[in-house]
Amino acid sequence: MKILVLGGAGYIGSHTVYELVDRGHEVLVIDNLETGHIEAVHPDAKFYRGDLRDRAFVDSVLSAEQGIDAVIHFAANSLVGESMTDPLKYYDNNLCGTKVLLESMVAHGLDKIVFSSTAATYGEPEKVPIEETDRTEPTNTYGETKLSMEKMFKWVGRAHGLRFVSLRYFNACGAHKSGKIGEAHSPETHLIPLILQVPNGKRESISIFGDDYDTKDGTCVRDYIHVTDLAAAHILAVDHLMQGGESDIFNLGNGVGFTVKEVIETARRVTGDPIPAVMAARRAGDPAKLIASSEKAKRVLGWRPEHDSLSEIIESAWNWHKNHPDGYGKQ
Repeated sequence: MKILVLGGAGYIGSHTVYELVDRGHEVLVIDNLETGHIEAVHPDAKFYRGDLRDRAFVDSVLSAEQGIDAVIHFAANSLVGESMTDPLKYYDNNLCGTKVLLESMVAHGLDKIVFSSTAATYGEPEKVPIEETDRTEPTNTYGETKLSMEKMFKWVGRAHGLRFVSLRYFNACGAHKSGKIGEAHSPETHLIPLILQVPNGKRESISIFGDDYDTKDGTCVRDYIHVTDLAAAHILAVDHLMQGGESDIFNLGNGVGFTVKEVIETARRVTGDPIPAVMAARRAGDPAKLIASSEKAKRVLGWRPEHDSLSEIIESAWNWHKNHPDGYGKQ
């Protein structure tokens, strides 16, 4: 297949590109490198630097690259906190970029897209585990823009025959088995890389925000899913569309969930570092438990997480971070 990956220099996008290339597919990458890294792009993928909001640029790529089978869309701003202080940035990049992309796809006759969505579309969960039919009421601008993008695909589908798969996932984590690519955000907001900054000498301790939640040890429970398993799900979603499957939405998670303290304790074992933890006040808006039901993805797409051990997830992340303490910067 010939696949166009938008945001293929980012964390999950780059891992998906690696999986696609490993499986023998022809891969094109578009990324503006605002948050992505050129070093993360697979050397066998064809790279175009540009912005999805630039219709002339998108048209030029789609005109030059005939025979694209499907698009995988990762290109978006994704920091929850920033989305609340600068909401218009998120509407501009996430929604306007997707609008321009869809205009160009319709004009060039491309009718299949797999979308990187988020559990943030649900907001505060009504129940755990979360199912795809549950209420969607985002509590931040980031989740709101992702939900709006999903609705954009739906209505363009009705008007122009576009078929889409939206993948709502939970806490992406881990790194590629080769150790060549991994997670490198600035600022970093995800728990596992923040924890691993301690044994890497980047911070003195890790903060635990609240230990009085209604969970087994009082700390928040989250659903961690290895980035390579996420990549595999995107490829299965492309296969679903290529085989004539209907537009659909799927959750992706391990279905179990681990507490903050469990993640820290596992990181201590993996790294051999004491990793001091400091108690801090709860953060506003942190739900006690966020766990996905992935039964639908397993049933319809045939997806099976293969790297769902917390130890394996942290080992792969540590293998990346200890060898790349500054991400893709100076080593």
